[in-house]
Amino acid sequence: MIRVQQQDFDPAEEYRALRNSGSGTGAIATFTGLVRDSGDLSGVTGLFLEHYPGMTEQVIEGLVLEASRRWDVRDARIIHRVGSLALADQIVFVGVCSAHRGDAFAACEFIMDALKTSAPFWKKEITGDTEHWVEQKAADLDRTQSWD
Repeated sequence: MIRVQQQDFDPAEEYRALRNSGSGTGAIATFTGLVRDSGDLSGVTGLFLEHYPGMTEQVIEGLVLEASRRWDVRDARIIHRVGSLALADQIVFVGVCSAHRGDAFAACEFIMDALKTSAPFWKKEITGDTEHWVEQKAADLDRTQSWD
């Protein structure tokens, strides 16, 4: 299940869906990303996220398929928010279930790392008087490339 949406999500509900996704599940790993008050700029008061509809979901689907080729992924749920977000708002949820914890952890981390560098999202940091489009970080690219 992949969703790109403006509205918030309930991580507990997403966990329950993973838990009920079928037999053979022995582990569930999740990640929830939040808006923080710093990034490229200090004093960030919010974010604005844009995406390329249709293509974004297709890229994320490809990431899940790649994770499934590498590890035993029984199910995955990815939600990414777009639009205006305030401090402490949830931005992203990645959840993976597997038979074993190692596969669940690795697949969840791989999807999140690749999501940051591969999916067509654009993020603008907002402060009281400034707006700044965030460029891809070398460290994020290095993390993604480390999976190769």
